[in-house]
Amino acid sequence: MIALIVFLGLLFAGLPIVGAILAAVIAFMASNDLGVLLQSIPIQFYGALEINSLLAIPLFLLVGEIMNQAGLTRRLIALAELLTGGVRGGMAYANLVTNAMAASILGSAMAQIGVMSKTMMPAMERAGYDRAFAGAVTVSAGLLGPIIPPSMLMIIYGVVAVQPIGPLFIAGIVPGLLIVAALALVIFLHGLWGAGFPKSYQNRSCSRLLVLRQGLFPLMIPLMVIAGIMLGVMTPTESGAVASMIALALGLAYREIRLRDLGAILLNVATGTAAITALIAAASVLTWVLSFQGVPDALVQRMAAWSTSPLGFLLLVTALLLVLGMFLESISVLIMVVPLLMPVVNRLGIDPIHFGVVCSVVTVVGLVTPPVGPGLYVAMMQARIGMGELFRATLPFLLAVIAVLVLIAAVPGLSTWLPAVVAAK
Repeated sequence: MIALIVFLGLLFAGLPIVGAILAAVIAFMASNDLGVLLQSIPIQFYGALEINSLLAIPLFLLVGEIMNQAGLTRRLIALAELLTGGVRGGMAYANLVTNAMAASILGSAMAQIGVMSKTMMPAMERAGYDRAFAGAVTVSAGLLGPIIPPSMLMIIYGVVAVQPIGPLFIAGIVPGLLIVAALALVIFLHGLWGAGFPKSYQNRSCSRLLVLRQGLFPLMIPLMVIAGIMLGVMTPTESGAVASMIALALGLAYREIRLRDLGAILLNVATGTAAITALIAAASVLTWVLSFQGVPDALVQRMAAWSTSPLGFLLLVTALLLVLGMFLESISVLIMVVPLLMPVVNRLGIDPIHFGVVCSVVTVVGLVTPPVGPGLYVAMMQARIGMGELFRATLPFLLAVIAVLVLIAAVPGLSTWLPAVVAAK
């Protein structure tokens, strides 16, 4: 309890989460007479980083940085507008489609909501859409970032849960498509029963052929990653390296970036990688100390008593992660909680790939859920509307995502079927 108080107190005081975790570890040691372990903290901290799969983190961060700097996200937006502009409510569908395509580029829900808030929301307002509705579509579709492969959350989960990253990437495809379909249904019903949509929108700023050609090349990058992994041609780490090279070649070809820009890009990747890996190392130290005191075993017994069925446990975990996701970034939640829950997962016979998909989806839902809802704040700043108004507009989309989440938790085959098919080939 003392360690928890120290952690929460320092976290809300503004200390970086890595420092709060390590301070909580020291407080836990002091309160349980484990001072003898103090000198082993550096060894555990460093040992947590000796994992080959961690190489995928900087590589996919590099893919996202290059594609953003190269304007490839902007080309995907133009492609989505071209594909959906001929239908009523086309801009809303274009927002959703763009987020689905950009999900594999940005990999972070917060980054995706931030980028799309600056691009799609003003465009929807100019086209005549209600400001709150434009924000709701942008916020809810931004949740696709950590789900559709290649997903940074899946990489993090694979590292902390000691699971293969390739099957996790593939496992996110069907759930991601289900969420896209659910959000599209909400948009359709809004246009059918709500205030309706403005007239269809069509991008005429340049030729359709040019938009199609410039948008298809960036789209090939995530498709190449997925195909390479599914066919067994590349590992996730290798696919990240190849995707980075292709993104750089496209950026140079479009003359959006220069070789001199690589220094700033690599610096951003290095700082992002350092933040994530430091968090992983700090969380591993916390897990090690708690394991020394038998906390995971006690947690297994307690949660097993609360829920004797896999579905009951998954719903309980969903509620826990949803609350934590309201206050903490999704990567932080996964890194801290998953290692403690894996013994229960194994005891109940839950497929760890299925569990990873459920955890990835639920942690990002908390980003758009009050009272904190950091994803809402990003859109609020762009749309200049209150949280209440934005959340009311977002609620139907959020309920649709939660309904899909419950379906995914109840039907493990939605997550495990495609990886099993690929593995059987």
